[in-house]
Amino acid sequence: MGIIEKIKEIEAEMARTQKNKATEYHLGQLKAKIAKLRTQLLEPPKGSSGAGDGFEVSKYGHGRVALIGFPSVGKSTLLTMLTGTHSEAASYEFTTLTCIPGVIHYNDAKIQLLDLPGIIEGASEGKGRGRQVIAVAKSSDLVLMVLDASKSEGHRQILTKELEAVGLRLNKRPPQIYFKRKKTGGISFNSTAPLTHVDEKLCYQILHEYKIHNAELLFREDATVDDLIDVIEGNRKYIKCVYVYNKIDVVGIDDVDRLSRQPNSIVISCNLKLNLDRLLAKMWDEMGLVRVYTKPQGQQPDFSEPFVLSLDRGGCTVEDFCNHIHRSLLKDLKYVLVWGTSAKHYPQRCGISHTLHDEDVVQIVKKKEREEEGARGRFKSHTTGPARISDREKKAPLKN
Repeated sequence: MGIIEKIKEIEAEMARTQKNKATEYHLGQLKAKIAKLRTQLLEPPKGSSGAGDGFEVSKYGHGRVALIGFPSVGKSTLLTMLTGTHSEAASYEFTTLTCIPGVIHYNDAKIQLLDLPGIIEGASEGKGRGRQVIAVAKSSDLVLMVLDASKSEGHRQILTKELEAVGLRLNKRPPQIYFKRKKTGGISFNSTAPLTHVDEKLCYQILHEYKIHNAELLFREDATVDDLIDVIEGNRKYIKCVYVYNKIDVVGIDDVDRLSRQPNSIVISCNLKLNLDRLLAKMWDEMGLVRVYTKPQGQQPDFSEPFVLSLDRGGCTVEDFCNHIHRSLLKDLKYVLVWGTSAKHYPQRCGISHTLHDEDVVQIVKKKEREEEGARGRFKSHTTGPARISDREKKAPLKN
């Protein structure tokens, strides 16, 4: 029996099992088994080199956005509209067969937009190049899930299920669970918040399913069984997602109003070029890009080309900004002067832990170089002679 058949068999058993207090331990074990099997499914087969036939697209710009959706929902048309890069679009499915990159120039930043082939139900099991598409999505900073506004809501649920099956968690944050394997000492279980979804016995059973008998486990929030399994697996990717409903020109105004009010959703029409500016603004807000301008001492700020920082790519502190310029800059840094919304007054003298905001202006002040020995002042601050008397050179005796 293959891995996919085992997964389907366990899912059928979970569907047959009633959910109540008596069966929660059994369901927890079944969920752990499915997570282990799906991890095995993603691993390369034994004996292979590990390199697959994925999409070779190098990272470019200050952020990466992936377009994911079913075939013929308007992904290629949206790429052409936003970037100007030509991506073949036609009225039949699977027009795009490989990854086509484009670049969006927005707010002095360069954002890489990837047009991926359409994925179908069962993509997490390898159908229709689904694994390669999802692998590219894992390396992105933001996912744009393009949906057809005229189709049913089931498409959104199917795509979310396929992405979660391979370890992508959309619009979620990592659970506040501390987990550490140990060599000895058994399992240490603690919690700082009341737990309503799991208890100590269920955690022990899940850990034993993974053959973990020595570990330290601390719950800092009321987490679920799925959260605990995600922490144990350790290969989950938490990524932001915006649901883009295309083709709103073929549905009624009531449907457009209902879709636009859903969380993390935006409605557009590539055919009529409607609401594309709002889509770009939404992408910018979700990616959290921070533009920082530099100011040379005694000169005007340089607003031509900013340094773009983000929390997903290093961080937004002064230390991250200095490392972005050059790694050796921190050693010579004395302090920085900041103008902008992150400063309490203009200018504010800040250290390396200060968090920068969008469109801040920063002036870097370096430490003064140490002057040469004996070059400053009338008197030398130190002597160049030997430290010990015994090391002094003895003068030649005077001639009679």
